[in-house]
Amino acid sequence: MALNRKQMFHGVLFCVLILSLSAAAFADTKVLARWSQMKSYKDNFGGELDVRATYYSAEYIEALVKQEAEKNLWTSNETDQYKYQLLSGLSLDEYIPIHIEFDNRGPTMHLAPFDSFLTLWVGKNKLTPVDFDKRFNFSFQGKRDGLVFFPRYDNKGKSYLEGVKTIRFAMTGAISSVTINLSTLDFVWDVVRDNPEALYTGRAAARLELDRLIKRIEKLNAEKRELEGKLSEVNAELDTITNRVEELQRQ
Repeated sequence: MALNRKQMFHGVLFCVLILSLSAAAFADTKVLARWSQMKSYKDNFGGELDVRATYYSAEYIEALVKQEAEKNLWTSNETDQYKYQLLSGLSLDEYIPIHIEFDNRGPTMHLAPFDSFLTLWVGKNKLTPVDFDKRFNFSFQGKRDGLVFFPRYDNKGKSYLEGVKTIRFAMTGAISSVTINLSTLDFVWDVVRDNPEALYTGRAAARLELDRLIKRIEKLNAEKRELEGKLSEVNAELDTITNRVEELQRQ
């Protein structure tokens, strides 16, 4: 009887554990779906196009890192390495990156120049890409994906996202004959609760900070060398003028 109770107890614990893991996995899936949105389109001639756009919020990145770690059975060090590489590639300290995926099962898409099809509305600010995966400039059928980068700060260094509740990423319908009758393909995200600073904790964040500080040191050293060069020129000119003044005073 005691053994049966013990077995039942372990069985209940096992069920609770499975349910907890399932609930956690479901929560992560909801987070991923919230920030990675897909829209599907069809035309009257059998053409189909799926477009997915992903905004890299803090909770999306954390859920993605967790999902990849669990799927690949990574150690803590491997997880930190993945997060470090992900954050390095996204350059969140400078840009607003958006990942785009196309699955084109229709006529060939011609997207050059690709940035002319894209707009990011952040509040009243209309932003255009500063960089993007150049493979988008080549015509294609089937699948293609890559990153597009929009500026995060204005000319005065203020974040475009500051005080903004939602952002809208828009592609013109002219990206494909399947969507030619649409003015835009819109993806909207609620960013008011996003907290990018939450990402910069732990070992991955420390490595990123170290990278930034090293780059800052290199920039300051370059500025220092430039200023020292200018100072040397000024001192040389000052010596020349001083010597000439002394010559004239002796006459």
